[in-house]
Amino acid sequence: MAFAITEKKITVFGDKRIETGVYTSTASGTGGNITHGMQTVENVFLQPKGSAVVAGAPAVNETLPLTGNTPITIVTEADEVGTYMLIGK
Repeated sequence: MAFAITEKKITVFGDKRIETGVYTSTASGTGGNITHGMQTVENVFLQPKGSAVVAGAPAVNETLPLTGNTPITIVTEADEVGTYMLIGK
């Protein structure tokens, strides 16, 4: 299983911090951890990329809000590529 985060971008909107990026599960991988620098993650949005309907929606395997700069574990279809957005502080 291999999992990677690329194209990571961070911005501030009002009193919220927003991080976006691309996640990639390869080698039959079905998810992994998104590391970030936030003290609290309030929302996670996952959007798989593809040319057809995705069989199963990606899922966040955490209870939100997540505190303490803890990595966010996501579960995906095998070999899935998609985008993510985190909102927090």
